[in-house]
Amino acid sequence: MDDAWKYRPTAEQYRVMRQKGTEAPFCNASWNEKREGKYYCAACGSLLFQSGKKFDSGTGWPSFVAPAKKGAIALRADRSFGMERDEAICAKCESHLGHVFDDGPRTFSQSEKGVPFCQKAKRGSPHRRFCMNSIAMDFEEKLEGMESAIFAAGCFWGVQAKFGKLPGVARATAGYCGGWKRNPTYKEVCTGKTGHAECVLVEYDAKRTGFDALLGAFFSMHNPTTKNRQGLDIGEQYRSAIFWKTPGQRRKAIESIAGLKKRGTDVVTEVKKAGAFWRAEDYHQDYLRKHKDAACRLF
Repeated sequence: MDDAWKYRPTAEQYRVMRQKGTEAPFCNASWNEKREGKYYCAACGSLLFQSGKKFDSGTGWPSFVAPAKKGAIALRADRSFGMERDEAICAKCESHLGHVFDDGPRTFSQSEKGVPFCQKAKRGSPHRRFCMNSIAMDFEEKLEGMESAIFAAGCFWGVQAKFGKLPGVARATAGYCGGWKRNPTYKEVCTGKTGHAECVLVEYDAKRTGFDALLGAFFSMHNPTTKNRQGLDIGEQYRSAIFWKTPGQRRKAIESIAGLKKRGTDVVTEVKKAGAFWRAEDYHQDYLRKHKDAACRLF
């Protein structure tokens, strides 16, 4: 229900994303953002845009020529204020993001090289301009020189917090991995019918912290001997798993498990090649930092 959204974002985000408001130009968070990265829906966490599709439109709002992937944005006809526009909404949660216009940057063929710009501008193929509200999106900067790994060790609130405190870890992101459902929601994962596990994507500087250190932290922060369970959390989504991204990670994970078994620990941790990682909804990110009174078995 719409009222439930009042407890998710801030009051200003509610005004923009649920009441179709517009933030002021030239003084919002992302209009002049030039760092490389990705833009996610501030309400549900869906990937919306990538920096490679962003351009300076001169309007004072972040503008893009296309979404990050097909189906990320849905369009609705908007005839308010005497204008003919297309409203852009998040295809997943239907939050208002902004509007789409047909005045984006034009592209030209190679044969038009040398033709005066005033003539080319009339013949070029225009892109659409996705004019977005910064407050409707969360920006995540791409970290250069970083490696990444994905771990599942029960409820991702505490796991994210634990990995986030390790030296050399630049970012830990809560999400879902290991299943077959595209763009899963938390509610869907909790049914146990998506195949996904609650997990954490760890981005780290391998020069400061190696994968061996991450493995050590992983096995120390949960019980790897209980199948589909961590404490009172029961279900396939709470399974112990390492989703490897490189053959080296796979080899080290298997060696680590073999060493634990040799010492008498009956490890049931799944070692599986990483598939798509789906970022969890924004309200799950850094949950324990935002909710000091939240209970967690790891703290």
